Amino acid sequence: MGNSPLNPQPLIIEASLNGAASKHNNPQVPYTDEEIVADAVACMDAGAALIHNHTDEPIFGGSGKLDYERYAKPWRRLLELRPDAILTPTMPVGQEGVPVEDRYSHVSKMAQEGLLAQGLCDPGTFNLSLLDEDGLFASSRYLYRNDMQDSRYYVETCRELSIGLSISIFEPSFLKFILAYYRAGKLPAGGILKFYFASDELSFGMPPTVASLQAYLGMLGDCDLPWLVSSFGDDCVGCGLAEEAIKRGGHVQVGLEPYGGDRYPSNVELVQEVVALAQHYQRPAATPTEAAAIMRLPTYPAPYGAQIKGPH
Repeated sequence: MGNSPLNPQPLIIEASLNGAASKHNNPQVPYTDEEIVADAVACMDAGAALIHNHTDEPIFGGSGKLDYERYAKPWRRLLELRPDAILTPTMPVGQEGVPVEDRYSHVSKMAQEGLLAQGLCDPGTFNLSLLDEDGLFASSRYLYRNDMQDSRYYVETCRELSIGLSISIFEPSFLKFILAYYRAGKLPAGGILKFYFASDELSFGMPPTVASLQAYLGMLGDCDLPWLVSSFGDDCVGCGLAEEAIKRGGHVQVGLEPYGGDRYPSNVELVQEVVALAQHYQRPAATPTEAAAIMRLPTYPAPYGAQIKGPH
C-alpha cells in the first residue's frame, strides 16, 4: 500500500454517477441507458477505474426488489465498449416481508451472467432524514436497514459468486463488522472499504474532516484492505478530504451522487479534478486493471466483457 515518491501506488478513482441526484438540480445527471453508458466511458477515459450507478427505480419504497434488466441492458453495452470496466450497483433498503435474497437478486443474476467483478456489501443500518426549517432532523421513518443476517449474506454470496466486495462504510459499526471477518481470516478476496462521510445536513456518517478520516484509519489498525473516501452533501475535492486520502495512500470516489456544492459540474469534471490533484502527489490514476490488482479481485475482467473483446 506504499505511496512513496519512488513507488507511488496508482490512485483508484470511482465515479458515482447519479444516486438520488436529480436532473432538476443538475441537468448533467445521467439516467437513461445512453447517458449512463456515455458518462461511464467518458469518466473512465478521464481516469476513473470504478463505476457505480443507480437505475431509475427507488431504493426506498417500491417492491423492495430491483429490475435486473434495467441494470443489465446498459451494462452489456458498456462492457462491449470497455470490457475492463469494474461496475457496482446499488440495492433497495430492507423492509418487512422482503427477504434479503430478493433484495440482492439483481446482483446475483448480473454476476452469474458475467457482468460483475465486484458485488455490493452494505453491512449495517442507519437512520435517514434531512434538516427541517427549525434546523432539526425531520421526523422520518426512513431506515437504511441491513441486519447481521443480511450483512453476512452479502459477504457469503460474493464469496460463492467469486466476485469482490464493494464495502460501504456509512458508520463505524459497519467497519467493525468487516474487521471481525478480517481478523478471523474469513473475509473473501477482493474487498475495498468505502468510507462515506457526510455533511452536517445529512443524518448519517461522520463529517468530512481529517479527524474523522483519522478515526477510521485508527480503527483499521494493521488491516491492509484498500480504502477510499467519499463526501456526501459536500465537494470531496473542495473540502480537502480527497487530498488527505491521496496523501495517506487511500483512494477517492467522486460523482454527482455524493456531490454537494454551489457548482453544476459533470461527472467527468469531478474525475478530472481528482486526477489533477493526484498529480501533485505523484499518484497516477489507476487503470481498471491496476485497480483490480490493488483490490485483488478474484475474477477480472468481468466474463461478459472478456468474451466479447478480451482484456482492454
